[in-house]
Amino acid sequence: MFKKSAGFSSGAPKKFGKSFGKPFGKPGAKSFGPKPSRFSKDGASSDRSSYSSGSSSRSKFAPRSTSSYSSSSPTSDRSYSSGSRSGYGASRGGFGGSRGGGFSRGGFGGGRGGFSRGGFGGSKAGKFRKHIDVSKFINKTTVTEKSEVFIPEHKFTDFKVDKNLKEAVLARGFDLPTPIQDKIIPYILQGRDVVGMANTGTGKTAAFLIPLINKVIHNDREYIIIIAPTRELATQIHDELRMFVKDLKSEKPIFSTVCVGGASIGAQIKQLKRRQHFVIGTPGRLKDLIKRKLIPIELFKTIVLDEADRMLDMGFVHDMKFIVDQMPVERQGLFFSATLSKEIEKLIKDFLKDPVNISVKTRETSKNIEQDVVRVPKEMKFEKLCELLSTPEFSKVIVFGETKHGVEKLAKNLEAKGFKADSIHGNKTQGARQRTLDMFKAHKIQILVATDVAARGLDIRDITHVINYDIPQTHDDYVHRIGRTGRGDKKGIALTFV
Repeated sequence: MFKKSAGFSSGAPKKFGKSFGKPFGKPGAKSFGPKPSRFSKDGASSDRSSYSSGSSSRSKFAPRSTSSYSSSSPTSDRSYSSGSRSGYGASRGGFGGSRGGGFSRGGFGGGRGGFSRGGFGGSKAGKFRKHIDVSKFINKTTVTEKSEVFIPEHKFTDFKVDKNLKEAVLARGFDLPTPIQDKIIPYILQGRDVVGMANTGTGKTAAFLIPLINKVIHNDREYIIIIAPTRELATQIHDELRMFVKDLKSEKPIFSTVCVGGASIGAQIKQLKRRQHFVIGTPGRLKDLIKRKLIPIELFKTIVLDEADRMLDMGFVHDMKFIVDQMPVERQGLFFSATLSKEIEKLIKDFLKDPVNISVKTRETSKNIEQDVVRVPKEMKFEKLCELLSTPEFSKVIVFGETKHGVEKLAKNLEAKGFKADSIHGNKTQGARQRTLDMFKAHKIQILVATDVAARGLDIRDITHVINYDIPQTHDDYVHRIGRTGRGDKKGIALTFV
C-alpha cells in the first residue's frame, strides 16, 4: 500500500539554507497581511425541596438552612449525594523563498493576537441563556449496572502502519484500540475523508495522529494542518504528537509546530521559516499566518478539524472556510465533532467528499459520570462551595464560572479561604494559563476555576469532580464541561448549583 521508507527521529531541526521550489511571492518582496488586532473573540429552579431517606436528617450537600437529601425516589428532585531541514518546495529551503528568509512586514505583530478566539474567554450575557431543564443535570449511576465490554476488531499490531510506528505505539502502552480508534484508523490509512463522532475522552486524538504520522513516514513531502478551537487543545494535540514521535527509531525527523493566539507570533513565525510536517493551531491565528504567506497552505493535502462543533459555536466558521478554500482540491479531510447539528452537516457537505461516517457515541454524557444538582440560594453559593471543597473526596476539581471577572474573583476568594486554587480565562496570558494548568496536573493546586471555553480543551487525568458554579449557556456546553471528569474508564461526579 505504501512504499517502505526509513523512519525518523525527533531531533532538533537545523536552520534552512537555500530556498528551492515554490516561494511565497517574489524573492525579497515584502509581504503584507491584515493589520492585527490586540483582542479578538475567544474567545433554574429556586425552590428548595425536602427529602428523606428514612430519617429527617439534613442533606450533606444542601445548605444548612434548607433541605435534606433522599435517594429513595429516582424521579424526585435531589440535592447532591456522593454515591537539516527542508523547505516546502522540492528541496532545501525556508518559507520565505529567499536565503535566510527574513520576516515579512507585520511579522512580529499580534496576529489575531493577545487573546484570540482560541483561548479562554467569558460567556455570552446571561440574558441570552437558553432555558435548560434542571432534570438534565441529574443522572444517578446504578451500581448494579453491568457495563458492555467492547471487543475491538483489530489490535494495534494489525494496522498497516510502519514497523517503527507500531513499536512507538506499543511503547506508550497501547495494545487494544478504543472503539473510535478501531473503526476509524483503517479508513484514514486508506486516504478516505472521515467524519468521527465520539464521546469525549475516548482516544480520538490518537485515532487521527497515528495514521497521519504513518502518512508522513511514507512521504516526507506530506504536510498536515490540524485546527482546534482552543489554544489548550491545540497544545495538547501537539504534545501527544511529540510523544509518539520521540519514541520512533528512524533517521528522518518529523517536524511540527503550534500556532495559536495569545502566544508570541514572532516565535511562531520563526518556526514557520522552517519546514513543518504538522502545523497545529487555532483558526484565527492560522488564517492570519496564511494571509501573511507564512504557511504555504496550497502544499497541505490533509486537514483535521477537531471539535468542529465548538469552532462553529465560537464563530470560526468563516476562518475555517477560508483555510479549506486555500487548500488543494484533492485533499483528505478528517472532521471530528461531538454533536451533529444542521450547521455541522452543512460544513461536512462543504468540506468533505464522500466521507465515511463513524459514530461510537452511546449517549450524550458518559455513564461514568454521576450527575446531580446542589440547590442553594445565591447568597449562600460560596459558603456551600467551600463546604464541598473541604471534604477529602474533592481532591482535584474544576469549577466552571460564566465570566472572566467572576472566575478570577472566585479563585481569589477561594485562595483567601486557604484553598489551593487558581484560574484560567481570557484575561490571562498564555504563559500564565499554561503554568496554572501545569500546577493543576502536578497536584500542586486542588481547584481550577475556569470559563466555559476550557470545557473543550482540557484533558487532565483523575479529575474527581466538575462543579458548575454558574449554569452553562446550553446543554451542549454542559455536556462538554462535565466531560472533563469520568474520562476513559474513570469515575467522576458533576454537580450543578441551581
